[in-house]
Amino acid sequence: MSSPVAEVAIVSPALRGANNGNWQTAHRWSKFLSTAYRISLTAEWPPTEHAHKQPPDCLIALHARRSAPSIAAFAEACPDRPLVVVLTGTDLYRDIRSDESARRSLDLATHLVVLQEEGLAELAAPHRVKCRVIYQSAPAPKTHPAAARKGRTFDVVMVGHMRAEKDPLTPMRALDCLPDDSSVRLIHIGRALADEYRLAAEALQARAWPGTPRYVWLAEQLHGATLRHIAAARALVVASVMEGGANVIIEAVNAGVPVLASRIPGNVGMLGRDYSGYFTLGDHEELARLLDRASRDRAFLTELERQCAERAPLFAPEREQAAVVKLVDDALSAVTPH
Repeated sequence: MSSPVAEVAIVSPALRGANNGNWQTAHRWSKFLSTAYRISLTAEWPPTEHAHKQPPDCLIALHARRSAPSIAAFAEACPDRPLVVVLTGTDLYRDIRSDESARRSLDLATHLVVLQEEGLAELAAPHRVKCRVIYQSAPAPKTHPAAARKGRTFDVVMVGHMRAEKDPLTPMRALDCLPDDSSVRLIHIGRALADEYRLAAEALQARAWPGTPRYVWLAEQLHGATLRHIAAARALVVASVMEGGANVIIEAVNAGVPVLASRIPGNVGMLGRDYSGYFTLGDHEELARLLDRASRDRAFLTELERQCAERAPLFAPEREQAAVVKLVDDALSAVTPH
């Protein structure tokens, strides 16, 4: 008789309705692992609707701080079972420095995961030794809409719900620093999570610009529509203050779209230390110069495309799936009690 298939529970504080990076990661990993394991996907553990169900053989929790209650509960209930904690950008670059529950999650985990290579540098030695890097992935688009990239505007897309960590105001302010004859148009996808950002976006949309309007706010879009907008753009801008390993960078790179990114560890870990498309965090004037150069200097844009293409193999779905399955295989075969 064959042995029963192990069950893996994935805890994500954000589920489908949030339509954010945490949800995309949790959903993708659940599909990867379903080929080898029984999978459940919940916002907390134990799930309130199945509080008396048998515990899973392994728990994977996204977010050391926001999933801290689930991590602590599983560690107490199942001290001899593997507990994997996947560290987000706010974990790595804020919470583990100041939040006791996030730090305790690091201690309780049998295995840790960061989503880009620079993330390891944020961990103390006892945590680093139980951590591995797993780059996320996105499938390549079925077609590259090259024709859509040849219009009279140089469309740059920014994706992410507007909140402080994403710094949406820096790209907005950069538009005012562009020359009057600029062809740059910023297409922004994401809800405004504070009135400050909503008012700024509405004002930019209503602005009478010289020449072509420079700002289009599409608010929230379905994931498939967002991918189509990325693939049709000439570049993607990521202005974030902190990132664990932005899914949207992967989606752009896999679509052949170069990235203009704030020089923060989470972006450097994705694009490489020698990448040419960085700007100083919060510097809207430098971003404006970068946007203007990308829109006018074909050789520069080609160089960014080449550098992104060199990173693309890191973001292949088959590579991520193999790494995620190996993570759980290793965790189940060699568990150190908490």
